Amino acid sequence: MRKLSELKIGESGVIHSFENDDIFLKLMEMGCIPGELIIVEQIAPLGDPISISVAGYQLSLRINEADSIFIAPKSM
Repeated sequence: MRKLSELKIGESGVIHSFENDDIFLKLMEMGCIPGELIIVEQIAPLGDPISISVAGYQLSLRINEADSIFIAPKSM
């Protein structure tokens, strides 16, 4: 299992869990729920923020937010 912040552009996976309960509710409200497919679309030149595709829309996350999301490999 990897953190979302470790993925490169074009990599994908399924949201498994969250490390930080403080940001858990905020991420859930934005569509980042366990079992949802997530794809890294863009990374800013300095690495922060990143743009992801989740639940059918684009979302920008700060690295500290992405660092609290654990991603499981996408099952075939």
